[in-house]
Amino acid sequence: MLTRKQKEEIINDLADKIKRQKSFIVTDVIGVGVSEIQDLRRKLRQSNIEYKVTKKNLIKLALAKTKQEIDISGFNGSLALTFSYDDPIAPAKILDNFSKEHETFKILSGIMEDKVLTMEDIKELAKIPSKNELLANLINSIKGPVKGLVNVLGGNIRNLVGVLNAITNK
Repeated sequence: MLTRKQKEEIINDLADKIKRQKSFIVTDVIGVGVSEIQDLRRKLRQSNIEYKVTKKNLIKLALAKTKQEIDISGFNGSLALTFSYDDPIAPAKILDNFSKEHETFKILSGIMEDKVLTMEDIKELAKIPSKNELLANLINSIKGPVKGLVNVLGGNIRNLVGVLNAITNK
């Protein structure tokens, strides 16, 4: 049983994380095994994303303290919070993939840049390529014409070498 002071510390910590986040997703952990949650935490940690399981009432108080409005009243027991401080789309991708593998895991709601997201919004976000994928596509599209130009210019040299080889063979 948590003391009042411990609860206040948890609420203040959650409120601070909610203020600093770029995206924040609430999930239901009922029916998901501890080992599965640990695997999910490892995947999230690799992307610098924090995952915290907390009681619903403490979440409500932290949300009220930060003046964020997510309706979590229809859910029972403990909920899990996912905080991303760098890439706002990465947690949506990881959590969506995890929910496809585990039927009991549910994405409930979230916030991205002070906009409340529904489960459908989060699933749509998961379809968007990540920042690194977009950068790789941009680099490839810039590199393509340059690579083509190099091949065209190199073609003249290859042809010259071919002609010289033909002359030496005669």
